[in-house]
Amino acid sequence: MSTKGTSSPAAEHAEGDFGWSLGVLLRALHGSLESVLGDLPHGPRGYQTLSTVVHGDQPSQLALAAHLGIDRTVLTYLIDDLVEAGLVERRLNPADRRQRKIVATDKGAATLRDLEQRVRAVEDRVLEVLDADEREVFRKLLRRAACGVRDIEADTDPCVVVEEVLGTGSATPGA
Repeated sequence: MSTKGTSSPAAEHAEGDFGWSLGVLLRALHGSLESVLGDLPHGPRGYQTLSTVVHGDQPSQLALAAHLGIDRTVLTYLIDDLVEAGLVERRLNPADRRQRKIVATDKGAATLRDLEQRVRAVEDRVLEVLDADEREVFRKLLRRAACGVRDIEADTDPCVVVEEVLGTGSATPGA
């Protein structure tokens, strides 16, 4: 185990406080991601949406909204801004011409590849107290824990959401 970090009395007191630990990591991650995702329409939410469009296969804008847990009217504005930025486009769904499918443009796919590398670098900085092997174990355990949560939303599989957001390509719990 790495000993890069130093322990303070407050950290020792919070050692058993799972919520505090997750909150600290989440605040650090969100604060650091602002500089990486600041130019992307809607920042982290735009990133999550673009990632799901590139890595997922939602048949319609409505299905995309449900999958992401975003109100469909809010998603409409988000998609409008991603379209205006040239990152995605709306196409007729060949399986159901009444629906519009959101598809990444070449620019959107390239932008996501760049952002995924930059986001991973931010994650590594946030977790720098852990060595590389520990970070990978942490990510796997966190992903497995998130994939194991089944009662948050009945029609959303958190494992699939996590895998698509992380772009890992494997939706197998415990992978």
